[in-house]
Amino acid sequence: MILGLDTSNYKTSAASFDERTGAWRSEGRFLDVEQGKLGLRQSEALFQHVKRLPEVVSRLGALEGLTAVGCSDKPRELEDSYMPCFLAGVSVAQSVGSLAGVPVYHFSHQQGHIASALFSVDRLDLIRQPFLAWHLSGGTTELLLVEPDEKVLVKARIIGGTTDISAGQAIDRCGVALGMMFPAGKYVEQEALLSEKANCFTAKVNDCYFSLSGLENKFMGLMSAGESRSDICRFTLRSVGSTIHKASVNARKKYPGLPILISGGVSVCSIVQDFFLDMPDVFFAQKGLGGDNALGAALLAHLVMKK
Repeated sequence: MILGLDTSNYKTSAASFDERTGAWRSEGRFLDVEQGKLGLRQSEALFQHVKRLPEVVSRLGALEGLTAVGCSDKPRELEDSYMPCFLAGVSVAQSVGSLAGVPVYHFSHQQGHIASALFSVDRLDLIRQPFLAWHLSGGTTELLLVEPDEKVLVKARIIGGTTDISAGQAIDRCGVALGMMFPAGKYVEQEALLSEKANCFTAKVNDCYFSLSGLENKFMGLMSAGESRSDICRFTLRSVGSTIHKASVNARKKYPGLPILISGGVSVCSIVQDFFLDMPDVFFAQKGLGGDNALGAALLAHLVMKK
């Protein structure tokens, strides 16, 4: 049995993976953000993780025959990638590993997203070949060229994405401006599904890069014009989906034949997914594994041990 831990800037997550049977369990709890605010300071996020980890881990039940612990220790697999909030999960992982006498493996939050998303669509085999991957979340909107790597299993190189605010930030700003709680993604989608309007704003895409800051001006303009909440929310989500799709089309021209994996909290939105219905070999994370979770860290630890 392998324990996985992930303490991102949005969610406290724990997971277990049984190497013998393939059975898994994922538990998590979003961090509390005060009404009207757009996030937490790192010190606040770290403090909440320290308080929440015992509760989240306890939901997994007893882990008999623990063989390893996997944890996220940074946002990306880059030397200068760092966020204090990940220290909470690393601390617990190293403590458990020492007490149980089992190895502890460290991965990036992004690597975990990729692994859990592949697992969710039964395509963990893709980890042995190149593919394209979108990481769409509150903190990240990146298009990655993912390739197998002997040292770190999966190496992701940024080849596109936003040059300013992320897709999740744009959506959250829309929701908070409409009085919704942060993170606002699920509330924006619920409201958007009440509208049938098809208008949207597609940002200018240069190669595979784009800016989403203009989207905020657009939906704020709709608010000032007195448009309904549902129409504003649908416009925002369709604008994100349309822009991501346009960049994906460009990426396919540069890297023909490569599958596209789409994960991150924004990827679970049905309105965003609708833009890819006519594009082959596109996989959206399933089974509740599209957003932040710790299963990816457990899966990667499993793969390292097998290797």
